[in-house]
Amino acid sequence: MVVEPGARVAHGVDVAAVQRRSVATLSTGAVLGGIAVAGAVPAGALIAASLGSDATAGLAQTMGVLGAAVFALPLARIALNRGRRAALSVGYGVGAVGAVVVVIAGATRSLPLVFLGCLLVGVASAAGLQARYAATDLAERAHRARALSFVVWAGTVGAVLGPNLLGVSGAVAVGFGLPQLTGPYLQSFLMLAIAVFALTVFLRPDPYLLARSLAQHANDGVEIAKPRLRDGIEHLRRHRRAMLGVIAVALGHVVMVMVMVMTPVHMSHVDVSLQLIGLVISVHVLGMYAFSPVVGWLVDRTGRVPMILVGAMILAVSCVVCALAPADSVPILAVGLFLLGLGWSFTLIAGSTLLTDDVGENERPAVQGLSDLVMNLAAAGGGAVAGVIVATSTYAALCLAALVPVLAIPLCALWLTGRARQDAATG
Repeated sequence: MVVEPGARVAHGVDVAAVQRRSVATLSTGAVLGGIAVAGAVPAGALIAASLGSDATAGLAQTMGVLGAAVFALPLARIALNRGRRAALSVGYGVGAVGAVVVVIAGATRSLPLVFLGCLLVGVASAAGLQARYAATDLAERAHRARALSFVVWAGTVGAVLGPNLLGVSGAVAVGFGLPQLTGPYLQSFLMLAIAVFALTVFLRPDPYLLARSLAQHANDGVEIAKPRLRDGIEHLRRHRRAMLGVIAVALGHVVMVMVMVMTPVHMSHVDVSLQLIGLVISVHVLGMYAFSPVVGWLVDRTGRVPMILVGAMILAVSCVVCALAPADSVPILAVGLFLLGLGWSFTLIAGSTLLTDDVGENERPAVQGLSDLVMNLAAAGGGAVAGVIVATSTYAALCLAALVPVLAIPLCALWLTGRARQDAATG
């Protein structure tokens, strides 16, 4: 539901106060989830590489993205039936279990268990993605992109800290007699467990359930039908701008995953230290999240489609910079990875807002879940392809290959906006 400015207090509920509290709680969860997932991503790739090859490193990342994809719709269904609090708590809880599995896998040197654990940790990523939509449940229409961007931005602290704690968490793991690279997963378990506690206790009243209740009151108490997945698919067929939003989010995420996941492996080939690898990943994550409020403001002020195109341009520059960077050039790779994160931020925020704008009240949660499913399935394929390309060719070839989905974004924007104008002209 969209609660307009004139209805910020409705049926005895201070909607504005609930929205502020919800965003604060969701942001806290984003910080904790950022520490958990961002630290685990490079560690998981390196654990898999140590037990196999560059291709298995890419596959470990792919399993994490696949976990986010597989659970996107189940978490959306939980949100529809029991609210955002239940869905997010389940997602972070499953991720915590996955972290324990990876620790066991590292201690026993079991590659299949590494893949299983990465799959389950990916569910925490799915929960983090759903949290951005939860921030819009009670948001004013004119401020929707900014509300979404605040939760995305909140991940900055955790996501930057996560990779930088690789050395510290690794030392803790060694102190327990475990392999150094399992340390980030001990950290992930702790952070995700705290996130589950915070959401369970403080995300009250549930923003989605409250939004549905207010919508029902506005509809004279008539029960509103729950959205179904097939409603979302049908809506995308009829609404070109919503389809463009899904495509922008998915392709931007594919490019980010393809380049980011293989950068630590690329640097490790020339014996760059774990701490410097963590620094580059931190700069990348800074680009992803730190400027999200500015991006949200630009999306609200300038428009959704123009900012999608800006994101595509930034991603293209990033791919070229990374392709030209030597494996031991930490500053150049840091610049390339920063731009990679910033371009992703533009496509994610602008695409997600465009999707939410163009989706009707009943279809919105189903289409949001469908969007996350498409995004993560596409990225899972991209992560797998990335490992194969680097194993059979070079990191530079991978970065140039990533330009293909980048260039598809403006082409799809041109085609779909043109079709949308034709549809409007023909009624």
